[in-house]
Amino acid sequence: MAAAVQQQAPATGNHPLAARVVRFFGHGGGVAYYLIAGMMLVTAASTWLFVDTLVARRFHRDVHHMVYANDAELLENVQAGLRLGEEDLREELAATPAVPLDAPYLVVSLAENQLWYKRGGQVLFNTQVATGSGKTLVREGGSAWKFDTPRGRLSVRSKEEDPAWVPPDWHYVEQARKRGLALARLEPGTTLRGGDGSTLAVEDGQVVRRRPDGGRDVLADGARDIVVDGRLVVPPLGTGARKHKGVLGTHRLNLGDGYALHGTNQPSSIGQSVSHGCIRLRNEDIAKLYETVPVGTPVFIY
Repeated sequence: MAAAVQQQAPATGNHPLAARVVRFFGHGGGVAYYLIAGMMLVTAASTWLFVDTLVARRFHRDVHHMVYANDAELLENVQAGLRLGEEDLREELAATPAVPLDAPYLVVSLAENQLWYKRGGQVLFNTQVATGSGKTLVREGGSAWKFDTPRGRLSVRSKEEDPAWVPPDWHYVEQARKRGLALARLEPGTTLRGGDGSTLAVEDGQVVRRRPDGGRDVLADGARDIVVDGRLVVPPLGTGARKHKGVLGTHRLNLGDGYALHGTNQPSSIGQSVSHGCIRLRNEDIAKLYETVPVGTPVFIY
């Protein structure tokens, strides 16, 4: 073996670069191998990043194709590929007949907080919206509310003018924690007493406050929450005190399961991911959709 090396050594004399490489590996082989391994790792990482970026771009392209071409089958395939487990989406797709290509439809991008009303390739209307914040509110017992806007294919099930908002239980839990208040649930047949001598009770299906002087106030069409001695009152469902006017703006397009496209009394929130799951629009925009979008219109949210 030594003789063979001696015969090859002179051959490098005519190639200075080759000679340096041989000496480098001979004297600093450990460092050299680490450097090569590092280069291989960098190359592999670069290749992975390129492929991952390519896949992400293809996915984004496919989603855009889905929502612009009104391709419900592709929507189902994408959702299944992501393994989101949205069984309700598949049930909705199975129960919904195919939509004619010339029928109008709505598209909402959660990433861009944008809404389009389209027919085929034509954009009939486009505006900014506010969508779900994605935040989680943990309730007693360990369960939680997640404030996401649902993805998938929905439809406009009904429309309302001057809608009233019926706050869900999460509203009272959230507000009580923000304001450092206790919660007090008012049920029919019960009474809440205040430190000023007033009482709250349910009479004839409405929340009534009786003042110490004998006066009586019906708390109907509530515009704000009721607070009694550091306690945030949760009124019964069906009472006027559980209905807040003006919160949802001038119009609402219901999508089912408590979700909707609606106006807002907070126009500064438009363009942000700040809602509790519904899709907010400026009042002038939702009024336009109310006039032009028929019940049954598909709504693609991605």
